Amino acid sequence: MCNPEEAALLRLEEVFSATLAHVNSLVLQPLLPAAPDPSDPWGRECLRLLQQLHKSSQQLWEVTEESLHSLQERLRYPDSTGLESLLLLRGADRVLQAHIEYIESYTSCMVVQAFQKAAKRRSEYWRGQRKALRQLLSGVSSEGSVGASLGQALHQPLAHHVQQYVLLLLSLGDTIGEHHPTRELVVNAVTLFGNLQSFMKQELDQAVATQALWHTLRGRLRDVLCTPAHRLLQDSQDVPVTVAPLRAERVLLFDDALVLLQGHNVHTFDLKLVWVDPGQDGCTFHLLTPEEEFSFCAKDSQGQAVWQWKVTWAVHQALHGKKDFPVLGAGLEPSQPPDCRCAEYTFQAEGRLCQATYEGEWCRGRPHGKGTLKWPDGRNHVGNFCQGLEHGFGIRLLPQASEDKFDCYKCHWREGSMCGYGICEYSTDEVYKGYFQEGLRHGFGVLESGPQAPQPFRYTGHWERGQRSGYGIEEDGDRGERYIGMWQAGQRHGPGVMVTQAGVCYQGTFQADKTVGPGILLSEDDSLYEGTFTRDLTLMGKGKVTFPNGFTLEGSFGSGAGRGLHTQGVLDTAALPPDPSSTCKRVDSLSLSLLLFLLEPWRQLGVGAFPVESRWQGVYSPFRDFVCAGCPRDLQEALLGFDVQSSRELRRSQDYLSCERTHPEDSVGSMEDILEELLQHREPKALQLYLRKALSNSLHPLGKLLRTLMLTFQATYAGVGANKHLQELAQEEVKQHAQELWAAYRGLLRVALERKGQALEEDEDTETRDLQVHGLVLPLMLPSFYSELFTLYLLLHEREDSFYSQGIANLSLFPDTQLLEFLDVQKHLWPLKDLTLTSNQRYSLVRDKCFLSATECLQKIMTTVDPREKLEVLERTYGEIEGTVSRVLGREYKLPMDDLLPLLIYVVSRARIQHLGAEIHLIRDMMDPNHTGGLYDFLLTALESCYEHIQKEDMRLHRLPGHWHSRELW
Repeated sequence: MCNPEEAALLRLEEVFSATLAHVNSLVLQPLLPAAPDPSDPWGRECLRLLQQLHKSSQQLWEVTEESLHSLQERLRYPDSTGLESLLLLRGADRVLQAHIEYIESYTSCMVVQAFQKAAKRRSEYWRGQRKALRQLLSGVSSEGSVGASLGQALHQPLAHHVQQYVLLLLSLGDTIGEHHPTRELVVNAVTLFGNLQSFMKQELDQAVATQALWHTLRGRLRDVLCTPAHRLLQDSQDVPVTVAPLRAERVLLFDDALVLLQGHNVHTFDLKLVWVDPGQDGCTFHLLTPEEEFSFCAKDSQGQAVWQWKVTWAVHQALHGKKDFPVLGAGLEPSQPPDCRCAEYTFQAEGRLCQATYEGEWCRGRPHGKGTLKWPDGRNHVGNFCQGLEHGFGIRLLPQASEDKFDCYKCHWREGSMCGYGICEYSTDEVYKGYFQEGLRHGFGVLESGPQAPQPFRYTGHWERGQRSGYGIEEDGDRGERYIGMWQAGQRHGPGVMVTQAGVCYQGTFQADKTVGPGILLSEDDSLYEGTFTRDLTLMGKGKVTFPNGFTLEGSFGSGAGRGLHTQGVLDTAALPPDPSSTCKRVDSLSLSLLLFLLEPWRQLGVGAFPVESRWQGVYSPFRDFVCAGCPRDLQEALLGFDVQSSRELRRSQDYLSCERTHPEDSVGSMEDILEELLQHREPKALQLYLRKALSNSLHPLGKLLRTLMLTFQATYAGVGANKHLQELAQEEVKQHAQELWAAYRGLLRVALERKGQALEEDEDTETRDLQVHGLVLPLMLPSFYSELFTLYLLLHEREDSFYSQGIANLSLFPDTQLLEFLDVQKHLWPLKDLTLTSNQRYSLVRDKCFLSATECLQKIMTTVDPREKLEVLERTYGEIEGTVSRVLGREYKLPMDDLLPLLIYVVSRARIQHLGAEIHLIRDMMDPNHTGGLYDFLLTALESCYEHIQKEDMRLHRLPGHWHSRELW
């Protein structure tokens, strides 16, 4: 059964639907054709508003028709269609929204007097329609204006309809029981439409007050302020209030803006960017805006309460993005609007932000959080802000003269200036990657020219206040030179080493980019020049030349156009190096290394001039600062840098770079996770695995540090820097890096323990530190430097290795038994049992079969870069030799030195290891000092002795001495 109230609702909807259609044809449709003058902006705006009202009216009619249809279905099939099928109940929110949109469109037209203006255009037509309007409306005076009649025609039916909705729904609620399934729907509809009545009243009151306001303002002020969106909430002429320091004559609070009138000036403040602070007394409160602060003072506490309450809730409403329903202040927000919010604002006051537009997060009148700052000249900044200043990661674009050229700064910022790590790509195609302080390059950084630059260069080193200062490496691609040394104020200044592509090396003192005082120069043929040199490294004035053969030339040097180097001096041919062929007896007891030193001056440059501890402090310092600060997350990128997959990404949009740069937490977890994992891997084996993983990850703090050190090493010793005279400089640098990496690990461990309330054990002694550095860190990090480092060893020991290779070639001509005999290996130690002969073979013809297991073992020394693993290979080789001899003798046998050395020479000659001299010297230099005097030291010394004996010139023609003395090893 259907209730009478449902039938009444049906009739109500039928009447309202017909009324809407009648109003549309009688009022709205005739209003629209009144096209405005194209030159009249207000006319165009009124037409737009009337079109919007017509659209809202159509939507309201469609919803009413749908509601009517649901009522008809309910009355037609009461048994199968429940109350919940009624649109007024199941879709009350949708019906409500259609009414609200119509009301807002209607009041917007009302605020700008659109009805009056449209009626004025067709005044004769509307005077003829007055009778029809009176029939439509109740209580319309015949003397009233046509515009007012049109407004009532568009509003009165709606108001009456909503009132009837409420009454009928209340009556419907009374007819159903408390526990009826649709009871809650009916109660909800009653509440919504009851609130709609209040909303309509407030909207109409605000529209009337706003419309009346325009009549009190002068023409210019009215033109500035009169917009359809404005709704007046409070006027200081109604509740007086004074504003300081700006002495406003009138204060107007709209629902979206606060307006202060001062003579002909209008100061407008977006309510989204207004913060309210309660005052200390009962008559004052304060407002914060992006550029100004105001105090509002009322005559009494009641006036202050009215203004503060309305401003507060107006700000709430503006931030919410829609009107409070049903009335202002009826929302569920807290009493104070949030301090942090998002908005857009263009700064007007003079200063660095003048005319700049900021869009993003704010806090109490200042940009704070993520945002975008754009200037009219094309500059813009995307990133983080703190209290109005760029702070944290940000990207700044600075346009250049060319339209498509700009400088891109992708950096960390502190209090408005670049500070910390950054990557900058300039319009000249130069790229800087490094650290900043107060907006200038400061600390470690790399500046590189573009690939197509006419004078390509790259500087890797330290900066101070925007200039190259301290230790740094510059490569001049145009001249084919590399400078390694000290800088001051952007110029070479202090001790330095110059290396050229032709292999020439110069070491001396520089001042203001010029060589000063004496220096030394090593040419490609190992001639040594001592004296004063020009910028082109030409010897000038008094000097001395030492030639590779030992001759010296001392005198005055000069050069001229087309004449080359000329001199007047004394040539000394007396200081000749010893002739190895005529001093065989002396050579037998003389280390070949010493002999080669006499033949070739192996001078190492830079050692002592640049203390290894201070070379790369700009790389170590940010890590130390990060650790000393307790590894805070917000400084991780600023101090340790961030990853960009390629420099091309710098050319992409700022939003892409802000979002897509690789963050440390993306692959290694947060800093807290890193420190926690570190504490869980303190045992030796676990620690080794942890360090291996950390150093191989470019996003781990230790991995970042290692990669930066690799960059400096390659910048110094790769390419032009691959010069044998820099070998010692490089190897001491690698050792220092290992110590710094261990210290970095200890620093992280200390922080991890402190976060747990624990303390790190006392400082390590030197022996313990060396054990960890050489036994743990160096093997893990050495592969990262090995290519460049080993190349230097190859170049330095090239002559030795050439003699060794010739010796190997000569020894390879011997079959096994002849070589064993040639080396004076005792015959009872020959492993003839290992030789399997065919019917047509003889022992004397077999090659590469004796001591095969030891030979294959020794060859593995080339498969690893770890000095300790190389020594372990040597130890296993010794074991294989001894094991083979023991098998031949049928008993365990410990080889004395007189037997071991010739057998080891045999194995080395058959292993045919390339560049064995470079391998031996690298092992010796990188070996753990704790192994000195131990088994590894003994075996390496034995290998060195084998290497030297294989090099001896007389091995090609003569047998080795018949007896070996173990003391020769030492």
